[in-house]
Formats: sequence, structure tokens, C-alpha cells
Amino acid sequence: MNSKDKSELLTKAKSWFNEVITINHIKNSKKLINISEFDVNPFLATYLANFLTGNSDPISISKALIYPRVLGTSISTSFGTNIQKFAKDVLTAYASTTPGIDLEFTDCIDNNHKYCQLKAGPNTINKDDVETIAGHFKSTINLARTNGKRISYDDLIIGIIYGSEDEINGHYKRITSQYNYPVFAGSNFWIRLTGDKHFYFDLIKAISEVAVESDFSKELESIIEKLATSSKIIELSKNL
Repeated sequence: MNSKDKSELLTKAKSWFNEVITINHIKNSKKLINISEFDVNPFLATYLANFLTGNSDPISISKALIYPRVLGTSISTSFGTNIQKFAKDVLTAYASTTPGIDLEFTDCIDNNHKYCQLKAGPNTINKDDVETIAGHFKSTINLARTNGKRISYDDLIIGIIYGSEDEINGHYKRITSQYNYPVFAGSNFWIRLTGDKHFYFDLIKAISEVAVESDFSKELESIIEKLATSSKIIELSKNL
């Protein structure tokens, strides 16, 4: 990958993150002014408020409800569910037309043609996903044989956008141990795709630049204040 291609790819990644992840994150965060967005556990709500701020006034309870959603569940879910869109919108040069395969590329390490399913992180598949992935890979092998082509198991891979092989969960490990398909995560994946050993870290830096441009702190304070006016939260606060 030359410097021009690298720059274009990083720019695409920044635009994708802003348009797909940031905008949805803000949209979902704004919904949290409504108490109906939460399944409030009265035993934990006040405990967590005190744990977080040292008191259980309405603002503290609202923070205890909102922070996990805004900083954890919401953004992580959005990133994971949009990973195929990332492949389509950002990694267009590597897009595959093979069913069940996200990317096809020449591996910059071993120079073999790779068929890749793209995943978000090292803990983003479950038990049922293993059989689904293995089924897609088997279908790819069978399709290649029908067309008079042989594909090695080593060339059907899982590419994980972030993390490392040391961090992958047991389901990813089973893909390797039971079905013999390699799993490459984080920098090991990106160097195979781009040939640039710095690309993974440059991608993280590019995305962090979007974060600097997306200061939502004042709006978040307003959302917390509006949620704190909910009668349910006020009632919880008064019970102590």
C-alpha cells in the first residue's frame, strides 16, 4: 500500500466512523432523557449512584443509569452491528462477491489469496456463530472446487479489527482448533491486509481524531439533568 492509498483509506475510516457511529451514538444518547429507555432496578440504582458519586440524589441516579449506556453498551453494539458496513464503505478495494465472505485480498505476509470474514473485536462471536462461520467457509471451498479451484484452509480466515490473538474468546479459538481456520486480530490482521506494520495504530489515531471533534459533554449534561426530573427517579431518591 502506497502513502496515497493509505491516506485515502484512513480518511474513509474517519468519515465512516463519524457518519455511522458518532451520529447514531448521539441519536441514541438523546433518547435517554426518557425513563422508559431504562429497566430500572431500584435495588441497584441507588447503590450505583452512591458508588459513583457518594450520594443518591436524582442527578447521581441519572448518571448511574446513563453512563453505562452511553459509554459502553450503546457504542459497542453500534460498532459491532455495523462492521459489515465498514467493510462495504471503507474497505471497498477488498470487497468480496463470494457469499458469506466480506473481503478478498492478497496477504502481504504470505502472498496467498485470502477469503476473510470481518469481525469487530476479540469477544464478538458466540457459540452459534462458530458453526455459521464454518458453514460459510465450507461453502466457499465447495464453490471453488466446482469452479476447478482449490482453496487451502489457511486461506479462509477471520479478520478482527481490534485486539490480539491472546485476547480472543473460546469461540474464536474453536474456529482454529476444531476447523483449522486462522484468526488474525488487530495489528496482525491489518499488516496482512495493507502490508503496513503501522496501519493499525494509525487507524486508531485517525478514529481518535473524530472523537476530539465530537465533544458531546455539554449535551450529555443536559440529558442527565432532564432524566433527573423523572418522577420515578425523584421517588427513588426520596426513599433514602
